[in-house]
Amino acid sequence: MTSYKNNNVISLCIMGDGGVGKTAVTIQFISNHFVYYYDPTIEDSYRKQCLVDDQVYMLDILDTAGQDELTAMRDQWIRSCEGFILVYSVTSRSSFDQIQFFREQIIRVLDSDDVPIMMIGNKIDLDDERQVTFQEGKDLARCLGMSFMEVSAKNRTNVEEVFNETVRIVKRKEDPQSHKPSKDSDSKKPLVNTSKIIKKINTRVKQTKTSICKMM
Repeated sequence: MTSYKNNNVISLCIMGDGGVGKTAVTIQFISNHFVYYYDPTIEDSYRKQCLVDDQVYMLDILDTAGQDELTAMRDQWIRSCEGFILVYSVTSRSSFDQIQFFREQIIRVLDSDDVPIMMIGNKIDLDDERQVTFQEGKDLARCLGMSFMEVSAKNRTNVEEVFNETVRIVKRKEDPQSHKPSKDSDSKKPLVNTSKIIKKINTRVKQTKTSICKMM
């Protein structure tokens, strides 16, 4: 039986709007299986061993609800985790708009803006229904200091890579000299004029929602 050092057990929290595929992404990673039906989650937890950069880790993954009425519970989930994966659907502009809300909640609860966060756009297999471009996702992630990938839970595209890279992000925060960023993930280097990027991403976003980017 494999034993793990405390620093090799990593707790991750999956967050995002309802219906974006948080559970589908998680189950695809855990069991190589795609869930075709949508059953709203309140809270589910999973464990999986993974090998990242020749190091074995045990991931404790918390799959959370996206419903607004569960905000108080979400605070508790955030406190229990080290790294976060924020999910939106590329077929839903409204779920993309909610990403900054979830990020702000993490920062508020942990009282830190230096938090390991991976942002992912799911459902890229539904390209004909796409409402959010890859560039929009990439620009928002850079603006907010997050790593970024697009995935398909259905086809398993980039699913393994998302969790592996999130492990690297968590470990880099613990030891900045370890786990260099992979070529598949986006850099955290901020853009020079982030307020214009947010405006370009979604002209409907209110001025107050861009305050974080303007401060960067």
